[in-house]
Amino acid sequence: MKAGDMAELAMRNLREALLRNSLTTLGVGVGIASLVAMLSLGVGLQELATKRLTRSGLFDSVFVAPRTNIRGFGRAFREGPEKPEEPRALDEDARQQITRLANVIEVYPQIRFLSEVRYLGNPYTTVVAGIPESARANDAYEGMTGTFFSGSSADEAILQIEFAKELSDQPKTLVGKDVVLRYMERQAIPAQARADTAKADDTGVLSSGFSLVPREKSFRIVGVIETDPAVGFGGFGGGRLLIPNEVAEHLRIAQMNDLRGLMSGNTRKPGYGSLTVRVKNPRDITNVENAIKQMGFSAFSLLDATRNLRLVFTVFDLLLGIFGSLALAVASLGIINTLVMAILERRREIGILKALGAADRDVSQLFFAEAGAMGVTGGILGIAIGWLIGRAITLGTNIYLSRQGLNAVRISSVPWWLALSALGFAIVVSLAAGIYPASRAARLNPVDALRYE
Repeated sequence: MKAGDMAELAMRNLREALLRNSLTTLGVGVGIASLVAMLSLGVGLQELATKRLTRSGLFDSVFVAPRTNIRGFGRAFREGPEKPEEPRALDEDARQQITRLANVIEVYPQIRFLSEVRYLGNPYTTVVAGIPESARANDAYEGMTGTFFSGSSADEAILQIEFAKELSDQPKTLVGKDVVLRYMERQAIPAQARADTAKADDTGVLSSGFSLVPREKSFRIVGVIETDPAVGFGGFGGGRLLIPNEVAEHLRIAQMNDLRGLMSGNTRKPGYGSLTVRVKNPRDITNVENAIKQMGFSAFSLLDATRNLRLVFTVFDLLLGIFGSLALAVASLGIINTLVMAILERRREIGILKALGAADRDVSQLFFAEAGAMGVTGGILGIAIGWLIGRAITLGTNIYLSRQGLNAVRISSVPWWLALSALGFAIVVSLAAGIYPASRAARLNPVDALRYE
């Protein structure tokens, strides 16, 4: 029997018992809809988490520190295979060398310091943090009061909401006001002054070191942020007053690494306590990290956390798929029941087909075609219903988030591979359900089938 004739005959048989076949097809559709709806939630949540973490600068960043600073960012650095006898200084030369590495798009220092901020003449002690220009894309700044920095060299500041509440009972009104930052500037001691000091001490050795000069600088408040984005870009802890990273560098503020250098007697050239290296793509993390370690520095990334996150979502998707498949298993029983009933009602038809020369394979293929048609129709219907369910869940979630004053999110996603997989799964399950009815129909004796009433 030709494929076209087989398909036409199968569709005609399905139209004869329209109600029963429609209900069976609807059962397949409901099973696929539950499967698609559940998996779309898993895919959507995974995409949401990946997008948030990627835009926070966690997945595409390598954190670098001198080998002497063996601990940082709340965890131990992974040491390279060989440790140099004299640790290399993480200074400007090293920064430029790292910048020239392939696939590196940005290298900036981690600048955080405890300082005094004056507002309306009142002093407040807080943590100041430098924020790079690339942080503009961070989701943490969406929905903030005010705006991001107008430029990388602007004398502007963004306040964290808790610190803003300390300055004013109405923190949002602080936008446009000025605050004064008081800090200690690091200045190198001239050679003559070091020589005079050495003579005064009767040591005859030129002392190395630097002086700390008190400074003040005014900043215009341009925004108030609800969250604490500084953690995502450094890991040392949050900053409650954020300023452009380039401005923070020009302030030449004394940091902990300066004190370490002073104690070790190495203060000839200012160094960095740590650097953050951003790469073009998370796939480049490993190569860049290994190259930095070969330079003699400690480096680590959050690539391990990424792998663990993917493992969690894979298990989550598997569990959702198992529960979603239960309804499809019930639907497969409906297909078996429908086709078995069709055999009883169409015994004379099967007998006539065999009497006219139809082989057992033709009869079996006819019932397979009917089961496959139910699977295709039910699969398409189920994908559409599952997509609508996901959209409804997303809409309801966003309405709730809006009432809580939070930004809208998309927690359901039906990518093309999920739709095609669901359709293929529906066809496979339907064909598997049609194996028994098809083999039973093929084994019918044509003489007994023609005598059946």
